Amino acid sequence: MKMKALLLGAIASAALAPAAMAERGSDGNVNVIYWQAPSILNPFLSGGTKDVEASSLVIEPLARYNEQGDLVPWLVVEVPTVENGGVSADLTSITWKITPGLTWSDGSPLTSADVKFTADYCMDPEGGCAQVTKFEGVTSIETPDDLTVKVTFEKPTPFPYGPFVGGESPIIQKAQFENCMGTKAPECTEQNFNPIGTGAYVVDEFRPNDVITLKANPNYRDPAKPAFATMTLKGGGDATAAGRAVMETGEFDYAWNLQLAPDVIARMEQGGKGVAVAGFGPLMERIMLNNTNPDPALGPDERSVIRPHPFLSDPAVYKAMSMAIDRPLLVEIGYGKAGKVTCNWVPAPAIYAADIEGCEVQDIEGAKAMLEAAGYTDSNGDGVRETPDGKPMKILYQTSTNAVRQDFQALIKQWWSEIGIESELRNVNSSVFFGGDPGSPDTFQKFYADVEMYANTFNGTDPQSYFGNGLCDKAPRPASQWQGENISRFCDEDYDALHFKLTQTADAAARAEIGRQLNKMVFEKGGMIPLVHRGRLSAHSNSLGGVVLNVWDTELWNAADWYRKDGA
Repeated sequence: MKMKALLLGAIASAALAPAAMAERGSDGNVNVIYWQAPSILNPFLSGGTKDVEASSLVIEPLARYNEQGDLVPWLVVEVPTVENGGVSADLTSITWKITPGLTWSDGSPLTSADVKFTADYCMDPEGGCAQVTKFEGVTSIETPDDLTVKVTFEKPTPFPYGPFVGGESPIIQKAQFENCMGTKAPECTEQNFNPIGTGAYVVDEFRPNDVITLKANPNYRDPAKPAFATMTLKGGGDATAAGRAVMETGEFDYAWNLQLAPDVIARMEQGGKGVAVAGFGPLMERIMLNNTNPDPALGPDERSVIRPHPFLSDPAVYKAMSMAIDRPLLVEIGYGKAGKVTCNWVPAPAIYAADIEGCEVQDIEGAKAMLEAAGYTDSNGDGVRETPDGKPMKILYQTSTNAVRQDFQALIKQWWSEIGIESELRNVNSSVFFGGDPGSPDTFQKFYADVEMYANTFNGTDPQSYFGNGLCDKAPRPASQWQGENISRFCDEDYDALHFKLTQTADAAARAEIGRQLNKMVFEKGGMIPLVHRGRLSAHSNSLGGVVLNVWDTELWNAADWYRKDGA
């Protein structure tokens, strides 16, 4: 199958076949491989996509996004709107009605108390919730009865679907987590590794950064689902091994996030055991610029907290670093038709993408001239420029361990060396890098480097909460258990004010215009250097039915509908 055809049309690789799932657990075991191994099953304590994905098999939100990007009810009767009376006319509140009869996997009822507790848990200022932007502007959560939840906002909120929506904001059980509030949150190992949920599966055993074994939830709301009695989610290895395990050897049924060159994917498909599925959502590979000082001479609670960075905060520096990059070449070698050049933090939906000039053109000489004019010169002729106060322009450039990312590092190191900036390269095991361990010095949240490269995305088609990740108060810090979404520690009053304007704007065209301004502001004011708009690319075996790739929510969003095809 051609990669172009994949990206143009292969959102769904097989039609759902509910009739094929006549009995829960009738299809045995399904094997899933996430080469970035999950390290926790609580997405409130990890910003890593791998952890959000794995958690979604067990804990679920009130509503989520389908493969078309439409908001659909999940644990509720309907999605509240102004038209159906669920959203107040003045846009200051939203009321959810939980579907009657839903239970947790332990058989106890799901109630509004669990929903309210989830908000209290994440909004605890000492808890370090990784998804706190979902609750931006919330002033109260009321529970008039066991099945009703009313969320009230500080001001009119045209897009009230942050709390409890999408795989990043699921409901956790109050009875299980009520002793895990605030600073105790990361200490609750049993709860964080074995959450009780409403999803199709229940955790049997979780070995962090290795393997998760799950079984069908005996109390799942659809008595015919899931078709598989058990699931094994294996973590670790690399993208190449994961792809081969599905498409060449048939050892696994589903492989996530195959960040591989297009010719590699094509060769794997020739193995005949499985197919790749792909689609473009908001996923974007970028280089984050540390706006603080990660000098190892500083204490552990000072690194990535003390401002400013010795030279990366200068527009002349980060703009020159961006100009030196050949983005079309990165797309060609890393992703082919599964990538596009971008200088937008949020490249999709397209209405939010700003027109940023010069992004597609590498300009080494222009970058040199910009640095020279700003006073960054190579005074001793060693090839490395110094800052106006004499500090050599040497940086630590880190990312996760992955063949494509290491290729990118090598190329970008060379381009930056051509403009007089020296880079030390470092790569960290993906499970650790994207984990949420507050005690690890190697997480992308701690950001103990000058620049770091990765990609992430958001649920849904409205980027309001995602743009909120650039707010000043969302920076990871010791007081937040090193959780927080503002990884670069970018802080700009104008950005914060513009984002607040977005939260108060209802008109779709006006929201899109504000989004374009926010996109441009992060790029031009030194939050990050965008590189590639990536397609989501995974693979499933020929025998696995029901897979519908979803670029707007978690890829495991409909795992309850998966089944083994007849004769396979």
